[in-house]
Amino acid sequence: MEPWLHPVVLEGELVKLVPLEKSHKVDLAFAASDGNLWELWYTSVPTPATTDAYINTALLELGEGKSLPFTIVDKRTNAVVGTTRYMNVDAANKRLEIGHTWYAKRVQRTGLNTECKYLLLKHAFETLKCIAVEFRTNFHNHPSRNAILRLGAKQDGILRNHKVDANGNLRDTVVFSILDNEWRTVKTSLEFRMKQGASK
Repeated sequence: MEPWLHPVVLEGELVKLVPLEKSHKVDLAFAASDGNLWELWYTSVPTPATTDAYINTALLELGEGKSLPFTIVDKRTNAVVGTTRYMNVDAANKRLEIGHTWYAKRVQRTGLNTECKYLLLKHAFETLKCIAVEFRTNFHNHPSRNAILRLGAKQDGILRNHKVDANGNLRDTVVFSILDNEWRTVKTSLEFRMKQGASK
């Protein structure tokens, strides 16, 4: 059967999302070191030592049809500034999650994230014909929770004691979603924000 997801380049005014490749390792490690992002205990950003494994896992899931990972390129500098992916893909029910998203500190709150999410949502709803797109984050990651709400997603609930993290902490996961019949309004809002030069 034909796979639902295919590697694709998504491009806007500020950002280009290109299929993740092993050759992006050095650039991704450099991007993550801008702000030592892996030190935030409630996120899952790779360290320079774990970038290989991070990429290999993403590419393995790509091969299994479980995810579609992207490297994020800042078009103003042509530099790699982070990564994101479609994940937890449920092709039969046309659902997926947008996650594993992180950005170098220097491009956070620059409007780049808004455009990145806009491109991913537009492709999900208008090309892949998704019926729902999810976002999940750690209960303690308040910046991420607020950013997801600003996109126009609604909170579905909290999965308590959902996971055990690398340090043995129990993680409560907050689940958000945007439904296909909400996309038109969300799209209008995001396009307005991008036109106004929104800050995230």
